[in-house]
Amino acid sequence: MSVVLKTTGLAKRFGDITAVGGIDLTVNRGEYFIVLGPSGAGKTTLLKMVAGLIEPDSGSIEIEGRSVDNLPPERRNIAFLSQEYSLFPHMTVWENTVFGPMMMGWSEREMHSIGVEMLNMVHLFDRKDAYPTELSGGMQQRNALARALARTAGLLLLDEPLRALDARLRLSLRWELRKLSTALKITTLHVTHDQEEAMSIADRIMVIRKGRIIQVGTPDELYNQPATPFVANFLGQANFIEGTIISSGDVTMIKDLYGREFRAPPSSFKEGERVVAAIKTERMRISEEMAENTIEFEVVRRMFLGRFVDYTLKSAEGEKFYMKVPHTVDLLEPGQKVPVRMPERNLMVFGYPEKGLKEELRVE
Repeated sequence: MSVVLKTTGLAKRFGDITAVGGIDLTVNRGEYFIVLGPSGAGKTTLLKMVAGLIEPDSGSIEIEGRSVDNLPPERRNIAFLSQEYSLFPHMTVWENTVFGPMMMGWSEREMHSIGVEMLNMVHLFDRKDAYPTELSGGMQQRNALARALARTAGLLLLDEPLRALDARLRLSLRWELRKLSTALKITTLHVTHDQEEAMSIADRIMVIRKGRIIQVGTPDELYNQPATPFVANFLGQANFIEGTIISSGDVTMIKDLYGREFRAPPSSFKEGERVVAAIKTERMRISEEMAENTIEFEVVRRMFLGRFVDYTLKSAEGEKFYMKVPHTVDLLEPGQKVPVRMPERNLMVFGYPEKGLKEELRVE
């Protein structure tokens, strides 16, 4: 599989702030690659350096096997959709959409074909004669997306492309983006802070925080085998148990801060090591009795989310846990006490974070 984009040691500082701290990134041909992280993680800065809109302090960028460090954006064979849209106000929706193909000398038939396809994809064909000032913010973003896709460049760069859209359209366009990128064999680098968006359409995801890579992998790998407590909590909410290792081997035994013991999958941790065990909220199980890996909780709050119900739980020791269950399960009432089991196979064990668990989980 050939490489379309490669960055080596890419770094950028703004005064005392390190926006991007030495990123090594490889995106393969035809891959839909997502950079995921909280606000301020350096996602947009990274994307703009690849696009040639920001000059790196150090590092290098290769596109299609050639260095583009000294090339302007228009010579990098990229299409870039920024958060600012940058539509031409004197052009209609149609004219904005086909601007790239027109500048590249496409025939009228080719331009018409790509224009119709793109505007149908973003549900704007019936507004093709409107001007940007006549569109809502969401419509402007969809027009900008159509224009970026119509350019059919070797590398498509998307900066939060779905952020201004309503929920239903956002879901629809996720699938359209993924389907189109596959059909046209487009290589895409897409940045977002939306975990669900990333998980639903990416081939691979790179999680970054404070300008540095935390983990790279498929959505399944990141969700089920997170490298850190931060990744475990950022890609789907998790509960955490602090404790120390009693023994490890075929089963990892952990004693928590309150003296409770929990069984977890095999690990290489040593007796006495301080650790954090994590479990996703949807993998908590309502139990009929107190048994291994079970805590009795009081239901503090219930939140109906359609197909799921979210519960906030409190233990006798005052800990807050969260549980997500299908709406088909009998509802629990606030104030009700219920045993909740954390199945051994679903516990993930991490070394205790150097700066503490609270700092590890903090989202900037």
